[in-house]
Amino acid sequence: MQRTRTTLSLDSRVLRAARIAAARAGKRDSEIVEEALRSYLGLGVVDSVRERAAMDAHAADALAYEELHASRAPR
Repeated sequence: MQRTRTTLSLDSRVLRAARIAAARAGKRDSEIVEEALRSYLGLGVVDSVRERAAMDAHAADALAYEELHASRAPR
């Protein structure tokens, strides 16, 4: 996975809590922030579903577009 450096402005109490959590877990601050964002955005669920999916990416895209067009069809 490619990493991109960024700058965030956080409440000082939130940053302090993240740093404490990282130190206790033996992780970097950025790992704690990334885990929190992944959890908030539901990316863990998406990754889990992808790992268990029996379809390749092309078939999944085709099915998604088929369902999209079906949902837009006049009733």
